[in-house]
Amino acid sequence: MVQIMASIEIDAPVDKVWEIVSDLDSEPKFWRGTKEVRNISKEGNTITREVTIAFKDSKCMQKVMLYPKEKIEVQFTKGIIEGNKIVTLTPLDNKTRLDAMWDMKLSGMMGMFTGMIKKHIQSGTEQALQSIKQEAQR
Repeated sequence: MVQIMASIEIDAPVDKVWEIVSDLDSEPKFWRGTKEVRNISKEGNTITREVTIAFKDSKCMQKVMLYPKEKIEVQFTKGIIEGNKIVTLTPLDNKTRLDAMWDMKLSGMMGMFTGMIKKHIQSGTEQALQSIKQEAQR
């Protein structure tokens, strides 16, 4: 498993940042590695969905758990990626620290490319946090 971490401080309250990151249908707007999202079911704060990722237009199944104004936990349950991504919001006065942490690997024979793809996911994550920051500070 490969761990990827990124963090950013946003000049906006948690409520505003949460509004952006919890709009799961808008994820492709911020996360360039996510091309398309298709929600399959929702039960309480848990969503099952299929996402198409940029890596060879692969489809992955995810279970997304929302913990309002605290964190979003994404578990990859089927597809080319194994593991999870956790996005955490921490209030700092009238600002918010947004952290993204991946603990993942590519499945099967693709596992040998995990190291190569790490830098793409790292830069994509940093870019996503920057885009979320720009949106929140408008």
